[in-house]
Amino acid sequence: MTPFTITEETAGAFRVIPARKDDAKEVMDLLVSAAEWLRDKGSSQWSGLLQGEDTHNMRKAIAQGHVFLFRQKAELAGVVMLLPEASEWDRRLWGDEGHGESVYLHRLAIDRRFAGAGLGRTIMTWAETGVSCPGKTKIRLDCVSENKALQSFYSGMGYESKGLASGYHLFEKEMSK
Repeated sequence: MTPFTITEETAGAFRVIPARKDDAKEVMDLLVSAAEWLRDKGSSQWSGLLQGEDTHNMRKAIAQGHVFLFRQKAELAGVVMLLPEASEWDRRLWGDEGHGESVYLHRLAIDRRFAGAGLGRTIMTWAETGVSCPGKTKIRLDCVSENKALQSFYSGMGYESKGLASGYHLFEKEMSK
């Protein structure tokens, strides 16, 4: 059972629903497609997905209710993972401070057919306001340190830079009430 409560079932023109086990293939296809797009743009971000590695274990996260789908009609437009507890990955990057109050955002991906319409911003805003998790007041995320465009996007969304760790840029933001 998910610890999250969806407080907004729509985000702009998109319906937001928790992913179910039978959505796993569609979600993984979207993530691999995003990894291919990143590779084609010269980035190694998410390259493990192209070799069948999933460091964030999406199938398990789906089963635990930590993955949310953004659909327009029947089409999967985007996906995001929100973890109510720090994963091993998060603990390695963030150390031991602030985990009890933080949700960790991972694997935000958009189907390229929906790119350029502000869906990334819509998903980020929904993660801050459209879902709640008891006792959590902050959202944390990371991105590869060479992706300056993504860092600029997060900063523009009001995320504060918390420095670098193991080649990743760390960001944090207070969740809206």
